[in-house]
Amino acid sequence: MHDLAEGVTRFQRDVFPAKADLFARLATHHTPHTLFIGCSDARVVPELLTGSEPGELFVIRTAGNLVPAPGSGADGVAASIEYAVAALGVSEIIVCGHSACGAMTALAQGHDLSATPLVADWLRHADTSPDRLTTPTGDVAALVRQNVLTQLANLATHPSVARALSENTITLRGWVFDIGTGRVEELDPAGSGTVLGTP
Repeated sequence: MHDLAEGVTRFQRDVFPAKADLFARLATHHTPHTLFIGCSDARVVPELLTGSEPGELFVIRTAGNLVPAPGSGADGVAASIEYAVAALGVSEIIVCGHSACGAMTALAQGHDLSATPLVADWLRHADTSPDRLTTPTGDVAALVRQNVLTQLANLATHPSVARALSENTITLRGWVFDIGTGRVEELDPAGSGTVLGTP
């Protein structure tokens, strides 16, 4: 098992001194340019994936990269979105799904979630109702993509986001990260993708 205390020691000894000026500035300034909404999955690391420095991303991580619609009772997510947009003034929001997502696998394959009722309740925000879902049953990859589009639609209904969209001060993007290949696709509203970062 990775010793987290040793990791802190390495950070303080090797990383922090090399970035001392950056951290000195960050001690009094918090001006991220992007809100990154990703899955809680430990294999998806937004800063590593985007090559971002500390202070550049405001990150929300939820199981299944879900963004409940406003008023659904998921106040922590809604409050974080509002803070990023209205207080910090981010100019971009990315909703990033990923391959082999446990949440999407559970939904696509109809797993029994009775032993984890809070998880089951949370996953209702994926909205896999027959009238909304256009993916074949059991197709995890298709559901991952569909879910990103669903969460972008939910995100656009948050008042702070809707206001920023109407003022053309923010851009919403949907990404899908493939863990095994490192490939990142940006989805268009129809769900087809453009590969990012290809040499």
